[in-house]
Amino acid sequence: MRARQLEVFTAVMRAGTVTGAARILNISQPALSQILLHCEDELGFKLFEREKGRLRPTVEAQELYPEAERLFSSLEGLRRKTQDLRLGRSGLVRVGASAPPAMSLLPTVMAEFRARHPDIVLRSHVAPIASLVAMLRAGDAALALALDDDLPPDIEVEPLGKTGFCCLLPQGHPLAAREALSLADLEGETVISYRSATRPYEELDRAARQQGLRFAPQLEIDVSITAVGFVQAGLGVAVVDALLPWGQFEGVTARPIADGPALPLSLLTLSGKVLSRAEEVMRQQIHSVCAAKL
Repeated sequence: MRARQLEVFTAVMRAGTVTGAARILNISQPALSQILLHCEDELGFKLFEREKGRLRPTVEAQELYPEAERLFSSLEGLRRKTQDLRLGRSGLVRVGASAPPAMSLLPTVMAEFRARHPDIVLRSHVAPIASLVAMLRAGDAALALALDDDLPPDIEVEPLGKTGFCCLLPQGHPLAAREALSLADLEGETVISYRSATRPYEELDRAARQQGLRFAPQLEIDVSITAVGFVQAGLGVAVVDALLPWGQFEGVTARPIADGPALPLSLLTLSGKVLSRAEEVMRQQIHSVCAAKL
């Protein structure tokens, strides 16, 4: 029994009449009758007895119907699935991000995407840049947000904007009275910041040398958000990215670094990988949110 024949047989069993089945399938009665007769010819036995305009299922039809109903339901589900995929309404989208964009941008991206595409499953991964690259290569993430644009050649980089740096100060610190700080203002302070051989450190070190200063953190970190606890504990002042929403943390005051460098925010994908329709919609959503916020 072919797919169209299965569809007609199930519709007739449900409706009980050719007229009702034709209405369900939105086809003419003669066309439906022809499909049904052709199906019976191929099967080699009758499915219905014709009695005064109605169709009475034969014993064979009654035996076939439960299995036909199951198959037809699966076929309908497949059709809905392919329709959803075609329209970008279904599937799984996996997005990786380093902590700053994950906390500042990804919530808005996810909320706006979810409002438009509630049937798509979303999965987020928060990780440092090296892990994000590994996730893209392994297929564990299709898209990633990171504060870097110097990536291996197999990683496609799309610029989204830039962010600066700020200084996290413990509550009551004298420098908190200023609206903005310079790198020179931090001379004599215990500085908490990124370890060497990272993009943020390289940018800060270059900016400091251009000003005749030396950038040498006494407490090194890998991930900017870890600086919060150290500042709250009074271990020093932290120089970190300005993207992460620092105002939500108690006991910490954030002031922009006025003469500091900028960090690029990038959207990363694996070169040569074709995004699904849902992933492409997410890519456009990320660009839209970043254009509005940066």
